Amino acid sequence: MSNTPNNNITAPIAKKIPHKMTMHDHQRVDNYYWMRDDQRSDEKILAHLSAENNYADAMLAEQEPLQEALFQELKARIVKDDNTVPAKDGKYWYHSEINGEQEFSNYYRSTSFAGENKTLLLDVNARAQDHEFYDLGDVSISPNDQLMSISEDTDSRRIYTINFSDLNQAADSTNRYLTDVLIETEGQIVWANDNQTVFYVKKDLDTLLGTQVYRHKLGTPQADDVLVYEEDDHSFYMSLDKSRDDSQIYICLHATESTHYLALSADDANGEFLDLVPYQEQHEYHPDKMGEYFYIVSNHQAKNFKLMKVAVDQIDDINNWQEVIPHRDNVLLEGIELFHNFIVSTERENGQIRFIVHTTSGINAGQQYPLLFDDPCYFACIGDNPEPESTIARIYYSSLTTPGSLFEFDLATGERKLLKQQKVLGDFNKADYQSERLFISARDGTQVPVSIVYRTDSFKKDGTNPLLQYGYGAYGITIDPNFSSQTLSLLDRGFVYVIAHVRGSEMLGRQWYENGKMAHKQNSFNDFIDVTKALVAQGYGAKDKIFASGGSAGGLLMGAVVNQAPELYLGIGAHVPFLDVLTTMLDETIPLTTNEYDEWGNPNEAQAYQTILAYSPIDNISAQHYPNILVTTGLHDSQVQYFEPMKWVAKLRELKTDDNLLLFKTDMEAGHGGASGRFKSLREKALEMSFFISLLTK
Repeated sequence: MSNTPNNNITAPIAKKIPHKMTMHDHQRVDNYYWMRDDQRSDEKILAHLSAENNYADAMLAEQEPLQEALFQELKARIVKDDNTVPAKDGKYWYHSEINGEQEFSNYYRSTSFAGENKTLLLDVNARAQDHEFYDLGDVSISPNDQLMSISEDTDSRRIYTINFSDLNQAADSTNRYLTDVLIETEGQIVWANDNQTVFYVKKDLDTLLGTQVYRHKLGTPQADDVLVYEEDDHSFYMSLDKSRDDSQIYICLHATESTHYLALSADDANGEFLDLVPYQEQHEYHPDKMGEYFYIVSNHQAKNFKLMKVAVDQIDDINNWQEVIPHRDNVLLEGIELFHNFIVSTERENGQIRFIVHTTSGINAGQQYPLLFDDPCYFACIGDNPEPESTIARIYYSSLTTPGSLFEFDLATGERKLLKQQKVLGDFNKADYQSERLFISARDGTQVPVSIVYRTDSFKKDGTNPLLQYGYGAYGITIDPNFSSQTLSLLDRGFVYVIAHVRGSEMLGRQWYENGKMAHKQNSFNDFIDVTKALVAQGYGAKDKIFASGGSAGGLLMGAVVNQAPELYLGIGAHVPFLDVLTTMLDETIPLTTNEYDEWGNPNEAQAYQTILAYSPIDNISAQHYPNILVTTGLHDSQVQYFEPMKWVAKLRELKTDDNLLLFKTDMEAGHGGASGRFKSLREKALEMSFFISLLTK
C-alpha cells in the first residue's frame, strides 16, 4: 500500500516556520512549533487537523468494509445485558447493570445479595446522553448511606464537576440533586463522618495539577469553601483517601520517587491536617490503619518494599516501626488489604503476581499461605472488599486465555469459589488458545519477560505468522497479561499477540523500573527491539509481517523504535503518543511536566538534556524509510497534548524517504482515554486492526 493520492487527495503538508531553541550551547530548530495552542481554537491548527482526518479517511476508504466488519465482530462478543456481582458496604449491597445498546452502566443498591428492594442510584446513560464525551469519575456514598456524590467530565480534560444527590428521593425526582455543585476538581471526594462535610482537590486549570484541598459544607456555596492545604511543589500529584477503618482522612502527595501523607481525624471535620510521617526524599510509603495500629508498605532501606506496623501514637518516628513482612531482593511487595483478622499481601516474583494470606489474630495467628491460580502467566488483583470485618476476600483474575473472573476466597481455609466469569459470546473456546511466558536475552544479556498468546490451530513456529507486539515501559506501570475479547479477532486471523515487558515497568521488581528510566531509558527501546528480533529468529513471527503498538508513554516507545529499527516492522500503531520529550520537559507550563522530572530527567541539567536528546522521537527523525504508521490522538488530551503527534507526523512527512502510509486521525471530542462508552471505543480498536490486517494483503 503506497502513500499516493487517493481520489485526488494528497497528504497534508504543514507549513514550516523555523523556531530556534538554544540550551546548554546546543541549538535546535523546530519548524512546527507553531502548532502549539493551549486553547485548541486556532483556525489554522484545526484546519490542518481536519485535513489530516480527511486524508486518513480517504486512504482508509478501501478498508471501511473491513473496519465495519471488525467493529460488528467485536461488538458481537459483548454481552449486552450484564451486571457486576453485588458487594456489601454497610447496610446495602451495591452493583451496576448495563443493558441493550447502552454505552454506560447504571448503579443500583439492594438490601440483600439476591437483589431485594433494588433501587436505582444513578442513571448514567441519562446523564451522558447530551454529551459527545462523558466520563463518570468517582461515585461515593456518605457514611450514613443517605447521600451520594458523583463526579463527571464532559470535556475529556479530566476536569470534573461534582454533584450530590439525596438517596431518599426517587431517582427521577426533581429534588434528587442538591444545590451544591463543585467545579474544576480532580473528581474525588472524601466524606467526613458527620455526613455533611466533604474534602476535594481543586485543579489548576493551567497545569491541570491538583494543588489545593478544600473543605465543603453541604448547603453552602463553593465560594465559601475553606482551603485546608496547598502544595507549592508541583512535582507532586495530589489525591485523597480514607483509612480502612474509616477513622482518618488522608491527603496523599505522590512524586515519582517520594510520598508524603497528611492526616485528619474523620470525626473532626474542622480540624487541621498534620504530617503523618516527617517528609523524607525518596521515601515511598503507603499507610493504612486498622484499630490501634498503622500498617505501612515502605521502601525505607527496602528497595522492593516491606510491611511495617506501629502503634497509632508512635507513627511519626520511623524507629518505632516493627517489621511484619521483610524486604526480599527477589520479591516486590506491591500492596496489602487489611481485614480484622487477616492481611492479604500482593507480591510479584519473577514477573508473576501472587497473594499471601497472613493470619493476624486467633489461634492461627502468624500463619500464612498463598492463594493459587492455574495459568502460566496471568493478571490478578484484589477486588472490591468494602467490609474489613469480612473473612472472605474477592480477587479478580484474568489471563491471555481466561476471561475476567471474580473469585471469592475464604481467608481461613483458602477455599475459592468462582462468583462470575466474563461471558464471551460467539464460538470462543479457551482450549483453542495457548499462552506462554518466555524470557528473551537483550543485547546486554538481561532476560526480558515476554507474554505470548496464539490460536493453536493456526500457529506454526516456522516464521509464517503475523505478529503484533505491544509495549509500554514507563512509570513503573506493569502491563500484565490480561484477557481481551478484542484480541481474539487478530488471533483468529492467525496473528500472534505479544506483550514485551520491557524495562521501565516493575515486572521484575523495583530495579527493573529504575533500569528503564532517566539515564537508562534507552534500555526500554533496546528491550523492545531485541524481543522483536528474537521472536522472529525463534519462528514466532514472519519477519515481513511484524507489527507494533503502544499508547502514551508506549507511544514514545513506538516513536523511538521506528527511528532506531524501522526495518523490523511492517506497521505501527501510535496512540496519544508522547513524542516531543525534550521540548515538553523544558516547558513547565505544560500540564504534568514538573511531576515527571524523576521519570525522564530534568533537561535544564546538561546531562539529562543530552540523554533525552539522544532518543526523543521528534528530534531523531531522519531521512530514511519508515514503516506504515497509524497515529491517533484526542484534541482535548490532558496528558499528552495533541500537538506532539501533530508535529511528529508533519516532520515525518517532510523527511521520510518511503511511500508507506502515514495516517493521523484526531478525535475532535476525546482526550487521553479515547472515545467514551463501551461501543464507541470499539471503533478505535477496529481502525487499528483493519489497518494492520489490510497491510498483509498489499
